Amino acid sequence: MIFNSFQFIWLFPLIFVGYWIADGLKIISGGGKTVANCLLLIISYGLYAQWSVPFSFILFGVTLITYGFARLIEVKQAFGKKKYLIWGGVLLTLLPLLIFKYFNFITQAGASALAWIGIDTAPPGLNWVVPLGLSFYTFQALGYLWDVYYRKIHAEKNFLDYMLFVAFFPQILCGPISKADELIPQIKAHKPFNYNQAVSGLRWLLWGMFLKVVFADRLGVYVDTIFADPLHFSGSSNLIAAIFYSFQIYGDFAGYSFMALGVAKLMGYDIIKNFNRPYFSTSVSMFWKRWNISLTRWLTNFIYIPQGGSRRGKIRTYRNIILTFLVSGIWHGASWTFIFWGLIHGLTQCVEKALGFNKPVAKKWLIFPRIILTFSIVTLAWIFFRLPSIQLGFDVIGHIPSLASPYLDLVTFAHIAIALPIVILFECLMEYNGDGVRVFFSRHCILRWICYLSLTLMILLFGVLNSGQFIYVSF
Repeated sequence: MIFNSFQFIWLFPLIFVGYWIADGLKIISGGGKTVANCLLLIISYGLYAQWSVPFSFILFGVTLITYGFARLIEVKQAFGKKKYLIWGGVLLTLLPLLIFKYFNFITQAGASALAWIGIDTAPPGLNWVVPLGLSFYTFQALGYLWDVYYRKIHAEKNFLDYMLFVAFFPQILCGPISKADELIPQIKAHKPFNYNQAVSGLRWLLWGMFLKVVFADRLGVYVDTIFADPLHFSGSSNLIAAIFYSFQIYGDFAGYSFMALGVAKLMGYDIIKNFNRPYFSTSVSMFWKRWNISLTRWLTNFIYIPQGGSRRGKIRTYRNIILTFLVSGIWHGASWTFIFWGLIHGLTQCVEKALGFNKPVAKKWLIFPRIILTFSIVTLAWIFFRLPSIQLGFDVIGHIPSLASPYLDLVTFAHIAIALPIVILFECLMEYNGDGVRVFFSRHCILRWICYLSLTLMILLFGVLNSGQFIYVSF
């Protein structure tokens, strides 16, 4: 179920009411939490199967593999043979990802390598669609398996609870990637309906919906027009499209994450806030502490730290940073453009670390220039992320300095002229503690409701409802 759809508007209230009625059965029978969890599991799988029934079996297979191997690892820990089990579990868990997402890329890369030595091959290709959210739920399940291996948690014995952990519907499509010790205890614990938590959820849902349908999707109209044939348009048009894409992908991904956060709160769950004003970062290193926070945490815990982190000298530290962001690029997609995008971010952080730019800015007058510099680097990298080839990315960058009038879509620009100041203002008013926009918590009831009604009205008047999937669903 896509949050920016009419289906969500009419279906989620039914899910909400049904879940809390099932949860309330605890008062009568003492089994309310079990009934509510089973209902939530059925809903999660039902919504996923609505897109593709066969691919729901892949979700179940990843769940079953990681559940079973985690139990075996915990049993075998006393015998010192768990290393073979962890690698067996990891490889089997990654198998669907390798087949559906990376098979064509791997075979084509192999064919290109053979062509260098004069061997021509025609590798078979697969035209299968990548299952929705495959990278997200695979990494979540792998994180659980590694946590059991490192003895950070005990293997979960209740299979239904673990199934819900992997398939929890608010986050399965685009994250965030939750840790088992954060989500599973909430699945097991019975918590009565909390009015304040539900109100907080509605606020996050409203803000996320605005970011997606009013902000990101309107920007996408211009971005898609220019980047469909970027060299056909002027350099100034390409520059505007690149800047707009930076804002679009933020509004799209953060919008989903905030909606997922809101929906989870309405169901009585607290999941990680995946974004914290990333474009106010004063370095690329800080950017990655604020952008897709759950993925950064996963990569840090399971790629960067196991390779030695920053504990084995500068050269090893730089190598580990680059390796971590190469994995990040590969995770995003099976293309050299994503790998190159990850390499840009990795190398930039190495340079920042060498120059000391990864540390907080001491002089206040430097904050704004550093924010602009960081945004420029990130936007430059997004060009390669968005376009189909590295060469085209360089062509677009080389084309930008050419002087010519930009292509103007007056309707889109009018919408952005309204939405962009609101986003910047609200981002400036975001609380650091993760509670949301300060004005939503104003003690003046009239001010709060003016904000609620204004955002709702703009969603209804300017929003692109049912416009399609979120950008990160394809990852």
